Amino acid sequence: MKISKDTILRLSQYKNITVKLKSLGFVKVFSDNLADALGISSSLVRKDFSMFEITGNKRGGYAVDELIEKLNTILGKDKVQNVIIVGCGRIGSALLNYYRYPKDGITVKAGFDISPADVTSLNDSNIPIYDISELESFIKDNNIKIAIICVSENSATAVTENLIRYGIEGILNFTPVLLKNHADCFISNVNIKSEIENIFYFVHFANQENIEKQS
Repeated sequence: MKISKDTILRLSQYKNITVKLKSLGFVKVFSDNLADALGISSSLVRKDFSMFEITGNKRGGYAVDELIEKLNTILGKDKVQNVIIVGCGRIGSALLNYYRYPKDGITVKAGFDISPADVTSLNDSNIPIYDISELESFIKDNNIKIAIICVSENSATAVTENLIRYGIEGILNFTPVLLKNHADCFISNVNIKSEIENIFYFVHFANQENIEKQS
């Protein structure tokens, strides 16, 4: 069964919302609760759930603990999620420090850099940083499938091609380069500069609309 990216993202959002509701004391959740939180229809929630045989009832809704467990299984969160970070400058080291201990089921196994000694001072975690020359053997020896890249713009494409060749199946890209998905690897691009600029643009146009309405 081929699942669309939008469906996968919604399943992740359903899980996060349900976890939040559990922390607030909910033991049952209804499709209306999830739909309202995401601004979608309750019928779409039920359609998504029916694809994976997640069942509830009109009066009883879905048991929170059971729903979280099922969504975790569907999303693969019930398995060990090991990740590596390639490029351990300021952004890479910030991620290493954030994930100094396993968090949310994610374990950063190692960092890689062309000059490990030069970035050691940025890294306060207990996660080892290896030379980039050890990347291939580490990936294969530890069966790593997910990588985060924070390398320079000039290195992004070559590093990505190498990672895919070494067996990486998913990449979170923090470089300025917009990388395209590969037949054997899903790539998610996160351009912090562009995201900040977009916020300014949205605020700018919202202010322009307010000015026009007042004039």
